[in-house]
Amino acid sequence: MIDIHIHIIPGVDDGSRSLEMSLAMARMAYETGVDHMIVTPHSYPGLYENYAGERLEAKYHGLKEALRAQGIPLRLYRGMEIYGTEDTVSLLKRKKLWTLNHTKYILIEFGFHEEPDFVNEILADCYDAGYRPIVAHPARYSFVQADPQLVYDWYQKGYGIQLNKGSILGSNGKRCQDCALSLLRHGLVHCVASDAHRMGWREPNMDTITQELEKNFGEEYTYMLLEENPGRILDGRVLVGYDPIPYISDEDYE
Repeated sequence: MIDIHIHIIPGVDDGSRSLEMSLAMARMAYETGVDHMIVTPHSYPGLYENYAGERLEAKYHGLKEALRAQGIPLRLYRGMEIYGTEDTVSLLKRKKLWTLNHTKYILIEFGFHEEPDFVNEILADCYDAGYRPIVAHPARYSFVQADPQLVYDWYQKGYGIQLNKGSILGSNGKRCQDCALSLLRHGLVHCVASDAHRMGWREPNMDTITQELEKNFGEEYTYMLLEENPGRILDGRVLVGYDPIPYISDEDYE
């Protein structure tokens, strides 16, 4: 299994607090089926100033070295969770932001109460510049909960859609869970990831979500969400999916 969204680099954002915690997270992930992982520290101007450079490289390589020393056979790859702003494309072009494993894919998030027009503008700018946005945890956004047709439009434009396991399992509230399950039923999700932050809060275990997805959506869909498309992101290949179902009424969501 491949987890494409996790905050496991210690001491750089609101994720892992220490190397010891990062190793515990890695063990838990591996023991619950994850053998490849894209690390995605926040790059959030004014809050988490993580940019490509010696400091972040040292943290990343330090974690990889520690995994080897501890005998944890988990393969790590570079990535970031990029907070979408008007400067995002400029930062990408200047190589200040890590794409997902050096591909054209980028994991991008927005404020939970952002204006949809602004989100659409930033996503389009990134796509037009040659990058391929993977929209992080859309079910958590209030504007998506109010109008999930937005995700259908993103899907049709070629953007990737990533749900958090917690959104599906109900950790972020019923409104978020209902939205996540609706997006899955409408065939609008490319991959599911942990978005794990630390031990004791949003942990990286993936066994429960695997079982839940298989029970409610079948093994084929689960494989696509947890292995096939994450693997395609790692390799920079085109994502696969089902024919999406548009939202034509409120009943489609409820």
